[in-house]
Amino acid sequence: MTTTAETFEFQTEAKQLLDLMIHSVYSHPEIFLRELISNASDALDKLRYEALTNTELAPLTTDLHIRITPDRAARTLSLEDNGIGMSRDEIVRFIGTIAKSGTKEYLKALREAKTASDGKPLSPELIGQFGVGFYSSFMVADRVTLLTRRAGEAEAWKWESTGDGTYTLEPSERAEPGTTITLHLKPEDEENGLSDFTREWTIRDTVRKYSDFVSYPIRMKVERRETERDEDGKPRKDAPETVTVEDITLNSMKAIWTRPSSEVTDEEYKDFYKHISHDWSDPLKWSTMHAEGTAEFRALLYIPAKAPMDLFMRDGERGIQLYIKRIFIMQDCKELIPEYLRFVRGVVDSEDLSLNISREILQKNRQIQTIRKGVIKKVLDTLRTLKNDSKDEFLKFWGEFGRVLKEGLFQDTSNREAIMDLCLFASTNSASDLTTIEEYIGRMKEDQKSIYYMTGTSRPAIENSPHLEAFRAKGYEVLLLTEPVDEVWVGQMFEHKGKGFQSVGKGTAEIGSEEERKKSEEELKGREAEFKPLFQALKERLDEQVKEVRLSARLTDSPACLVGDLYDMTPQMEALLKAAGQEVPTSKRILELNPAHPIVAKLKDLAATDVKDSRITDYAELLYGQSILAEGGQLPDPSAFSRKLADLMARGL
Repeated sequence: MTTTAETFEFQTEAKQLLDLMIHSVYSHPEIFLRELISNASDALDKLRYEALTNTELAPLTTDLHIRITPDRAARTLSLEDNGIGMSRDEIVRFIGTIAKSGTKEYLKALREAKTASDGKPLSPELIGQFGVGFYSSFMVADRVTLLTRRAGEAEAWKWESTGDGTYTLEPSERAEPGTTITLHLKPEDEENGLSDFTREWTIRDTVRKYSDFVSYPIRMKVERRETERDEDGKPRKDAPETVTVEDITLNSMKAIWTRPSSEVTDEEYKDFYKHISHDWSDPLKWSTMHAEGTAEFRALLYIPAKAPMDLFMRDGERGIQLYIKRIFIMQDCKELIPEYLRFVRGVVDSEDLSLNISREILQKNRQIQTIRKGVIKKVLDTLRTLKNDSKDEFLKFWGEFGRVLKEGLFQDTSNREAIMDLCLFASTNSASDLTTIEEYIGRMKEDQKSIYYMTGTSRPAIENSPHLEAFRAKGYEVLLLTEPVDEVWVGQMFEHKGKGFQSVGKGTAEIGSEEERKKSEEELKGREAEFKPLFQALKERLDEQVKEVRLSARLTDSPACLVGDLYDMTPQMEALLKAAGQEVPTSKRILELNPAHPIVAKLKDLAATDVKDSRITDYAELLYGQSILAEGGQLPDPSAFSRKLADLMARGL
């Protein structure tokens, strides 16, 4: 076959990634083999899955395997699978381009790691996080050749690159579907951790270390040289050497989740986690389960130690693999795990589901729903055990995944109470320690009916907010909620274990004993008449911004603050929705005044003398702007506020 190879350029980000890999020194360059084996295993999975619905492909699945072939003379290493293969378009799409969203963030992280390393070996977990393991070949190879033919197609394709930013692609021939990747290896460099991957034991050790649990045989032909021996077991002099070739399987292929936990070592569990997750770090925690009854299934579930880079990306994966009777069905089974537990990795193996189950059927299948409930319960139980038994480890988990877990407070009402019991919060009780809701309730004052909280952009912004003044003065603890997810769940969760949730920035401040509250109410009500002219003047000037002006029971030091009605949206929630592209009508809030503050007292006297006094108008705008700034908000017109403040300062001199 005479053909002309076409030359293509890698996508810009793929080119940058290649360059970083080629010119970086990694502490564990052997992970390239783990990545290529994992890709080959995926290709075998895909062929087996497609063959369930395409009978023409069924004969191709009788001996699915991966083969490694080293050639010491040519210094090449080939890895072949008889899986699904790739078409021309798939080669361009999957190898010439990094399709995964967030690539720029990945590249940025890799560059930062390279800069921070100061010439030291880079952390190898970055390779797995990229999800583009094929590129890791260029850590050990000067040139990479790929020959592939997609199952169901007659034409094969040859891809080749030296990692210089371009690659060639041309039609070729291949007897059977599948893919062969041939690496033209760099010279051995033990000083920099680059082993000789044409050696049998280097390959065997690497496969056993990283890929022992792959569910397909990884085969390699090895030579055995023997010389005839005498009765004492010594080689006979001048006896000819016999060379035999043995085809060995390098991996155990153990379905680790089917074995009793007592027979599996911690190292085996950790290695399996690294195999399915492409994570280099050990998992934080793992648990196994075997359920019988309505749905019989086994599961092996892992809590990672570190959050993946795509945790908050829309198309980020949920890492649960679905097996049916030890046969792999799909990689990213969203139906088995809710979004708020998307950090969980592991496998679920069902005994009851049909092998040809589709995504559409999965969504409606009762057994899947039963399995899902069991998986959720197991994960939450595992986290509860971690929280009770190892506070430090749970704090690590919370730092990585707490924001995600809190999504369950509004996504999963049936497990809301269990999720809330796991949540940790900052509060005014401690400058450094986090608290649980249970601990908060245990510290509540005898007369306290609600769990007090305030949302904001940061802890300092909330702590300096005037809304906290009376609560702090009377010793009431307030939860400090600073994450966007907090704005969502507090609007949907009205009580926990009989205690309601009350924002200190909404409604009326009902603090103190019933007698104290009644006394405060009566005092404020008794003073409303003398402040009525001021209320009228301020409301007239701020009519477009506020819906009411009233005296405050929550202020002790500040002259004024803005509060919402009990069910009003917070300014932070409005900002979140606007940032998401939603149209949100700006809601008017309530301006509360501190009757004991000198500014408010003087304004009251001015209004009593002349409600039209221009100074009241000027101070109305300043009080409103100052209230926004005090709660960490942004002024609608900072320049106008600044001019007004400068004018009043000049008049006072």
